[in-house]
Amino acid sequence: MNTKYDKIGLDYNDTRKPDPYLVERMLFHLQPEKDGLYLDIGCGTGNYTNEFQKKGYHFIGMDPSESMLEEARNKNAFIEYRMGTAENTKLLSESIDGIVAGLTIHHWKHLPKAFSELYRVLKPKGTLVIFTSTPGQMEGYWLNHYFPKMLQDSIDQMPSLELVRDAMEPSGFQILNTETYSVQPDLEDKFLYGGKDNPELYFDPKIRNGISSFSDLSNDQEVKNGLASLRKDIDVGTIKNVMRSYQNTLGDYLYIVAGK
Repeated sequence: MNTKYDKIGLDYNDTRKPDPYLVERMLFHLQPEKDGLYLDIGCGTGNYTNEFQKKGYHFIGMDPSESMLEEARNKNAFIEYRMGTAENTKLLSESIDGIVAGLTIHHWKHLPKAFSELYRVLKPKGTLVIFTSTPGQMEGYWLNHYFPKMLQDSIDQMPSLELVRDAMEPSGFQILNTETYSVQPDLEDKFLYGGKDNPELYFDPKIRNGISSFSDLSNDQEVKNGLASLRKDIDVGTIKNVMRSYQNTLGDYLYIVAGK
């Protein structure tokens, strides 16, 4: 995963800007205190870590990619950034008041081990907030129509809510609540379904490079063919029919809030 995100990190800051609404909801679920110490696991280039710090909260950012951490440190030298993974943080037991994990859980290599480690470092009554997408939600992305293999490979690596629950409960975590999120037209963070309402975004190679599905799970021929088909459908207007055929009530992403 280090090599993958060393590559993705090249344009990451340009396309994966922190979205104000997502920042607000993450903090709402975390309920941080000004004198607490919090962990942003899988922080990438620290875009969200930096926003949390701007709100007056003290965060440690952790990621397995040194190149992304270098970008993060250049952004804000007052935040402590450490190399590490969810399975091995090297943090002291019960030293963290709360943890956020944004669009990173599908990269964890061993979910039970990761949850056991995060439970260990979390203080009693601490909160873990996960922002992710489920396989069922991803099956509702109209991107499936144009990039079927890439989306299937992305879906295959995404844990379901049931799998997350089964993996975390042996460590002691309990899911407190969940909240769905549907992509809005003004979304500033251009992750996989960030172009839900603006398919033109996917023609920008920088946007695609900042999305792990495109940069790591796709093949050049499928992307070329998919973009050609998408271009045609946009030009003749049939894209609207494709998008309507994928409309559903599941939401596009999911917040999972768990307590110790």
